[in-house]
Amino acid sequence: MDQMKLQRIITSMKENDVPQLIVADPASICYLTGRMLNCGERMLALYLDVEGNHKFFIGKLFPQSTPIEGAEIVYFDDIDDYVGMLANCMRQSTIVGIDKVWPAKFLLPLMSKLNATKFIDGSFIIDDIRQIKNEKEQELMREASKLNDSVIERLMPLVKEGYTELEMADKILEMYLEGGASGHSFDPIIGYGANAADPHHESDNSKGKFGDSVVLDLGCVKDGYCSDMTRTVFLGEVSEKGKEVYEIVKEANLRGIAASKPGNRFCDVDNACRDYITEKGYGEYFTHRTGHSIGMECHEFGDVSSVNEAILKPGMIFSVEPGVYLPGEVGVRIEDLVLITEDGCEVLNNVTKDLIVIK
Repeated sequence: MDQMKLQRIITSMKENDVPQLIVADPASICYLTGRMLNCGERMLALYLDVEGNHKFFIGKLFPQSTPIEGAEIVYFDDIDDYVGMLANCMRQSTIVGIDKVWPAKFLLPLMSKLNATKFIDGSFIIDDIRQIKNEKEQELMREASKLNDSVIERLMPLVKEGYTELEMADKILEMYLEGGASGHSFDPIIGYGANAADPHHESDNSKGKFGDSVVLDLGCVKDGYCSDMTRTVFLGEVSEKGKEVYEIVKEANLRGIAASKPGNRFCDVDNACRDYITEKGYGEYFTHRTGHSIGMECHEFGDVSSVNEAILKPGMIFSVEPGVYLPGEVGVRIEDLVLITEDGCEVLNNVTKDLIVIK
């Protein structure tokens, strides 16, 4: 395990009176061990103990080629009482932190076998630490966003070529693989016309037509870290309403970025975007939070919403993506990733946000 990261986690466990912690989120396990594992329905559990008795439980179907520094690997067969094996390694009568993603089919048997003082959601311990990216992580995020910039610049002219939304998604994947990415960080959202006014539209066989707004929301995974960005262009021409909405969303995006600085809160960023859009009369058409944290996963703990009062700290990376969606008419979203610095933020995306009409 990464010993520096592990020490930060153990320190947090002690500070929060969580002497034992079960980590099951594959991304969090990878964060510590460098191994991204998907064991399907089988139990996967990294047991962390403030006394140092760390163990890694995994089925024999997934043999590990090398040891895990600082943790004993414990293998089990499908027919074993593997929850019992885990319980036997744990101490009785303490608070136990449980990963928020650990299935109830494992948690409930453990609760019956272990005389714990209390079981709590202990995910915040690693989630809080993962929010603060170290220098290496920051550089990997820059590189992933740099590739995303290049792909979206190549993608924009293609909206006039008659490709369907799904065909555009295929083109995106080709470009990512050419650029050294391992794939999408999420299923890209390509929305022509009325589909652009659906903020989480699932790409289909629709084709663009003259006058459409076109939402291009895409991201890749490169060297284990994610990118995510959105640009909106117009096909052939842009209506006066389209221009108005576009400029409002662009200004909201810029205001959200300006509010992204240490000492401010996530809700301050959301309010900066939302208040402006509301002031311009489109508040009811901004139907989602302003953004989300991102790193090894596209959506990580820490959302940019009106109810998140957590303080922004250097090393945090999240999206600023206001949008206005007029059903059946026009949809516009503009999204950048920002990295909180000591005195402000660094915008990781450099593709122009000037209104573009593809002719």
